[in-house]
Amino acid sequence: MHYQLELALSLLAALAIGLMIGIERGWSGRDSGDGERLAGVRTFSLIGLSGGIFAILGQLFGNALIVTGFIVTSLLIAASYIGHTRQSDDSGITTEFSMLITFALAVWAASGNPLPALSVSAVVVALLGHKQRLHLLLKKITPQAFYSGITLLLISVVLLPLLPDKGYGPWQTLNPYWTWWMVVLISGLSFVGYLLTQLLGQRRGTLLTAIAGGLASSTAVTLTMARFAQKQQGNVLYVIAMLLASSIMFPRVLIEVFVVNRQLLASLWLPIALMLAGLILVLLWLYRLHQRNGQPESPELELNNPLQLSTALKFGIFLALIMLLAEAMKTWFGDAGVYTLAVVSGLMDVDAITLSLSKSAQNDLADRVAALAIVLACASNTLLKGFVFAAIAGFRQHLRYALLMLLGITPGVITALIQLTL
Repeated sequence: MHYQLELALSLLAALAIGLMIGIERGWSGRDSGDGERLAGVRTFSLIGLSGGIFAILGQLFGNALIVTGFIVTSLLIAASYIGHTRQSDDSGITTEFSMLITFALAVWAASGNPLPALSVSAVVVALLGHKQRLHLLLKKITPQAFYSGITLLLISVVLLPLLPDKGYGPWQTLNPYWTWWMVVLISGLSFVGYLLTQLLGQRRGTLLTAIAGGLASSTAVTLTMARFAQKQQGNVLYVIAMLLASSIMFPRVLIEVFVVNRQLLASLWLPIALMLAGLILVLLWLYRLHQRNGQPESPELELNNPLQLSTALKFGIFLALIMLLAEAMKTWFGDAGVYTLAVVSGLMDVDAITLSLSKSAQNDLADRVAALAIVLACASNTLLKGFVFAAIAGFRQHLRYALLMLLGITPGVITALIQLTL
């Protein structure tokens, strides 16, 4: 009795797979006339049921029977496709390939794996049903974004496994594998932001695009918004966009610390959260002013491709240098040397010093020192963005926004000083 129930459930899962994919194919071709469709609900259901039957028979008489069933099904589909193309101008093979997948998934389901097979079937149905959206997505993604993804795969899947996982150089600081793994992490975050800016486009508005752009490069967003603010004096929208992009740096820092050294988050999360909250409060106040003045046209963000092999190599070299300097400054000048390096390097890049100090905190650097140094790096980087924005957009008109940014991050810096030095 138990075997019969299991048999019935296996065939039911195989039939369900055929029905799911068949309904989608029938629905997508609902406007076609009689005889114009290659396959519909009934055909897909029969293919699914056939796959289940062949799977059960294969368990009894050998897997060669399953292979035979797949070959026969493939030949029938090929013959049907040839006949269909002679009568129609449609030369696509999506439906034919879906029929082969249906047979394979039905065999998989009836072989004792119904849940994974049904899950994959749901993915297949989603892919088939979102044809228009997928095509629209491809139109939005530029060749630069596509090749950026290829570069990310190259530096992660190809290069990373080849590097040795041990320390070299002074104090055994330089670990090629770890350094390149951090390059992959930062490149991945930048790629996500760059891809989002490609997908959002100008019609999504300046603020949403600034958030996505901040994940790729908050400095690039700052420079772009400063140029627009220079052309449209008195427009607070560009200041708000710059603040949004700058605010993204703080969650990004927490993500980096979480990946490298989760224990450090206990000392770091509160000051970082307060700095973020302070900038958000300034941003909200400015946004209310902006709403009173109306909604201007949204500008197009100017973001260069952040994921190139040369860029990854440069960041890897910079990270290695920061790690070496952090160890040297700690050895030669103690905690004061680490803080000085954090402030100076934060003016150029927060990611490198954050990763370096998080790694050092796993060894002989105190958590409180690493956390305070990361906070100081974030503060120096934020202030630099504010003053650079003011310098480009118009110093007299925009200096007050840099001072507001200073006011916004002050509670977080004070909290870090009190919490981590006492």
